[in-house]
Amino acid sequence: MKQFEEKYKWVTKEGAPLHMVEALKHYGTLEKVGKGSNPDITQWAKETGVSGWYTDDDIPWCGLFVGICMKRATWPIKSDLLSALSWAKFGDAVPKGQESYSDILVFVRPGGGHVGFYVGENDTAFLVYGGNQSNSVSFTWVAKDRLFACRRPHWRSAQPSNVRKVYLTDSGTLSKNEA
Repeated sequence: MKQFEEKYKWVTKEGAPLHMVEALKHYGTLEKVGKGSNPDITQWAKETGVSGWYTDDDIPWCGLFVGICMKRATWPIKSDLLSALSWAKFGDAVPKGQESYSDILVFVRPGGGHVGFYVGENDTAFLVYGGNQSNSVSFTWVAKDRLFACRRPHWRSAQPSNVRKVYLTDSGTLSKNEA
């Protein structure tokens, strides 16, 4: 696994929820540009049951990444997980302004969508951890005005205490002054 940049190391200490613990294991996973595919990514397709549709890592795989993390954390997933916008139906809706650590953020973009996990935010953007971000599992800032839906698993027991708002500096480090 690739080492986390200093500004993001704080996420490795969070310890929950399980889907984020799983997601963080894959930091730095790269798609193979050109002929062939990263065998880890194609294995995710087999494990989630979408390998008949997903044959190459040139196919957008942000939904696949969210799907493998949720499946390995024992959440039920649906067969249309490759469509980023289909994640807008997962779990429970989260009202605008209440997005929290580990929530699933669904964004619109020209020609489709994007999906990833909420890590934090600043005044204008969310820090998203996800797959197929610059062809890798990585962190990226996405403008808040692109948010289509925010979803949260329907917790089987108590919601983990670290599912909370996380305010960050523009660099991605935890903010110490969001007042």
